[in-house]
Amino acid sequence: MTAWTWRFEKADGTEVQPAVQPEEFTTQGDAESWIGEHWKALLEGGADQVRLFEENTEIYGPMSLRAAMEA
Repeated sequence: MTAWTWRFEKADGTEVQPAVQPEEFTTQGDAESWIGEHWKALLEGGADQVRLFEENTEIYGPMSLRAAMEA
C-alpha cells in the first residue's frame, strides 16, 4: 500500500514538528483533505509550508500555508 505523507517546514525549508500530528494517508486526496482541514492550526503552530510525498518521492512543494490565509 502506498503511503502519502506531509513534511512540515519553516519558510527557510527547516523541518519542524507539526502542531497537529498527521496520519499516513492511503490516497493523495485524503492527504490533501487533511491539510485543508488543519492548515490554520499548523500555521499557528510554527509550520510555514508543507511538502507532499508519495513514499519517498516528493509530489509537490513547498506549498505555503500562508497563501491559504491570504486567499
